[in-house]
Amino acid sequence: MQIEQIYTGCLAQGAYYIVSENEAAIIDPLRETQPYIERLEKDNLKLKYIFETHFHADFVSGHVDLSKKTNAPIVYGPTANPEFEAIIAQDNQVFEVGNIKIKVLHTPGHTMESSSYLLIDENGEEKALFSGDTLFLGDVGRPDLAQKAASMTQEELAGLLYDSLCQKILPLNDDIVVYPAHGAGSACGKNMQKETVDTLGNQKKTNYALNQKDKESFIKAVTEGLLPPPAYFGMNVAMNKQGYESFDAVLSKGLCALSPKEFEETAEFSGALILDVRNNDDFAKGFVPQSINIGLDGDFAPWVGALIVDVKQPILLITYENTEEETVTRLSRVGFDNVLGFLKGGFKAWKSSGKEIDKVHRISATDFENEIKDKDAKIIDVRKENEYEAEHVDEAYNKPLAYINEWINHIEPTKHFYLHCAGGYRSMMAASILLARGFRNFTEIEGGFKAIAQTDVPKSDFVCQSKVLK
Repeated sequence: MQIEQIYTGCLAQGAYYIVSENEAAIIDPLRETQPYIERLEKDNLKLKYIFETHFHADFVSGHVDLSKKTNAPIVYGPTANPEFEAIIAQDNQVFEVGNIKIKVLHTPGHTMESSSYLLIDENGEEKALFSGDTLFLGDVGRPDLAQKAASMTQEELAGLLYDSLCQKILPLNDDIVVYPAHGAGSACGKNMQKETVDTLGNQKKTNYALNQKDKESFIKAVTEGLLPPPAYFGMNVAMNKQGYESFDAVLSKGLCALSPKEFEETAEFSGALILDVRNNDDFAKGFVPQSINIGLDGDFAPWVGALIVDVKQPILLITYENTEEETVTRLSRVGFDNVLGFLKGGFKAWKSSGKEIDKVHRISATDFENEIKDKDAKIIDVRKENEYEAEHVDEAYNKPLAYINEWINHIEPTKHFYLHCAGGYRSMMAASILLARGFRNFTEIEGGFKAIAQTDVPKSDFVCQSKVLK
C-alpha cells in the first residue's frame, strides 16, 4: 500500500494518490490531469476510482477530465447531485482498491454532501482519514459557504459539522493519520497549521475546534471571525457540479501567440482584461496601459479569483518567455478558462513596436522616509488586518487589497497618497488597478513594510503574529 500527498502550494491544496496491488485511487485531483495519467502509466496501474470529498469552492477539480480519460468512475458522498455520471455512495459504503478498502463517512457541515474517506489496510486496520474540508489541521471547514444551497444558516451548518465530527471522526483511533484537503493559506478555514499531515490524536489535543466544551461553544468558535468568502467561490462550485470544458481545449486556446498588433486589436474587439504576470519590479518599470499585475511568483490563482472574480472574463496574457503554459494552467485551476492568447515576445516586443507604455511611480523606503518628514502624508497599507495590527506605519490607513473594489470608490483623486504592502507583491496589484481606474496621484513603496521597517519612519509597537504573511 502506498499513500502519496500531492500538495500544490499556490492553492494550499492536497490531492492524494493511493496504490494497492495493481490498482489506484485518486482523491480530489487538480484540474490538469496529464501528470496523473503519466504517473499511472509509469506505475503500470489501473485507476479504479476518483473520490471527491465535496463540491470544491476554491479550485476546479480534474475529476471530469480524469474520468473521461481513464474510464474510472467518480465517487461522491450521500446527497451529492452532480450533472454528470457519478457514483453517489451511501454512508459507510466500502470501495475496494487492490487489497485495501476505502469507507465513505458522510460528514456534512462544510457542505451537505461533504464526506471523508477512511482507509482500511490489508489487515483490516483503520490507517488513514482523508478528511476533505471537514477537518483541517488546526481547524475545521468553514460552515458559511453552503448556506444558500442548503437553505440553512451558518450556525445550523456548524451544528451539523459538530455532529459529524463527534459521531464519525472523534471516535476513530488516535493513531489514524489525517490527510486534509487544504493547509495554511487556504480561504476554506481560518486557523490552519502549516503542517499538511498529522495524527488524529494530536488534532484532538491541539485543534481549537475539537476542544470546545459543547455544541453551542463549538458553533460560536467556528463562526467567529470568518471573512467574506472570495466572490469566485460560487462559480467554482458550479463548474465542479456541472462539468466544464476540457483542460486540453482550454490550454490550446490560451496558447495562441499574438503579435503586438494582433494583441492590441484582440483587446479592443473582445473587451479582454490584460493580465501581466511578471514580477512587481519589472512591471513597475514599464507595462501595457490598462493591464493588471498579478505576479506568477506569489499566490497567483487565489488573487486572480479574488480580484477578477468572473471566471468567464476574457483574458489576454503578458508573461515571461516559456511561462505561458504554466500561467494558463494555474488560471484554469480556479476556473478562468477564457484566455484568448498571449503577447508573443512579451512586454519587450510591445515596447520595441513603439506602442505606448505606462509606468508606476515607485520610490525606495529611504526616499519615502525623507519625503514624509515633517509632512502630513496620507499612507495606505494594503496588507491584511492582522498584519496591520501586528505593526504598521503611524497614521497609515489599512485598506486590504481583497477589498479594493470597495475602498477605491472613497479615494480622493486629487490628494496624493503613498501605497505599500509587506514586500511589493500586493501593492503592485493595487497600483495597477488604481492606474487602470484613472488614479495617478500616488506613490508605491518598493520593498513594502519589510523595507520601511529598516528605516526610522515612526511605527506602532510590534505585536507578535502566529505566522508571517507575504
